[in-house]
Amino acid sequence: MGIKEQWILFIHQLQNDICEALEQTDGKAKFFEDAWERAEGGGGKTRVIANGNVFEKGGVNTSIVFGEVTDAMRTQLKIDGAKWFACGLSLVIHPINPFVPTVHANYRMFELYNENDEVIDRWFGGGTDLTPYYLFEEDAKHFHNTYRNACDKFDKSFYQKFKAECDNYFVNWHRNKERRGIGGIFYDYQKPTEERDVKFWMDFARECGFAFIDAYIPIVNKRKEIAFTTENKHWQEIRRGRYVEFNLVHDRGTIFGLKTNGRIESILMSLPPTVRFEYNYQPNPGSEEDKLLQACLHPRNWVGEEIGDVGM
Repeated sequence: MGIKEQWILFIHQLQNDICEALEQTDGKAKFFEDAWERAEGGGGKTRVIANGNVFEKGGVNTSIVFGEVTDAMRTQLKIDGAKWFACGLSLVIHPINPFVPTVHANYRMFELYNENDEVIDRWFGGGTDLTPYYLFEEDAKHFHNTYRNACDKFDKSFYQKFKAECDNYFVNWHRNKERRGIGGIFYDYQKPTEERDVKFWMDFARECGFAFIDAYIPIVNKRKEIAFTTENKHWQEIRRGRYVEFNLVHDRGTIFGLKTNGRIESILMSLPPTVRFEYNYQPNPGSEEDKLLQACLHPRNWVGEEIGDVGM
């Protein structure tokens, strides 16, 4: 089995396992699958869950797309070659309860070919990050420790490195470096070498991809029954506005999809169902809402015995 086939098999298995875990947690809603094809080459399986006991809206999407390298891709994405191939999984889950965090994950492989269909470049990327609306430090510790343990199986330096990349990627730079959430891990453009070959990066993606279930599901089960008020829901929708801002202004995946004539419904699946944009909204200093905001303004070290500001 070739590299592409192995990767595709992994991505589809990851989609199946995550969807099953989320359905069991929700207890009501089921994923609806919308298989689609892309005129320029390839297609995907968009799976959407909505109006459940726990999840208001979510999607777990896989795509296998390919085509010719266009002038727009050369200019906007700095890609040079004749043809390209990309396969990955992307998910975003928006819960009903403001005490349950939103979560995002993405794992992908990209290949570039010359005129003779020979691979001239290949890289891997991915990550999982958490966007709570109210900060439970034990949840943050659990989430980050799950990914530290996954990273440590491959390289003890990976967690801190990829956590920092996550903290510095999901940023609304136009809002005084306000982060979208409390991070996780994020890595991109990881190219195989003699020391870390294709198998290394595929195994790493598998470990991190399946770790999603252990990292997120226990948090959902712990928080999904907490009673909430209209004020809590109001704050959730304010923070969802920041989520929308990042995805539409800064996210490279969104930009790539738009520049390659991607499927708009799948690209914008990440957007929450309800959202608020209120002029100069500020939470009360010292409130639980402000506590969350401060965690987004100042990334923290969530693993180990000490929790503190990491000086970002």
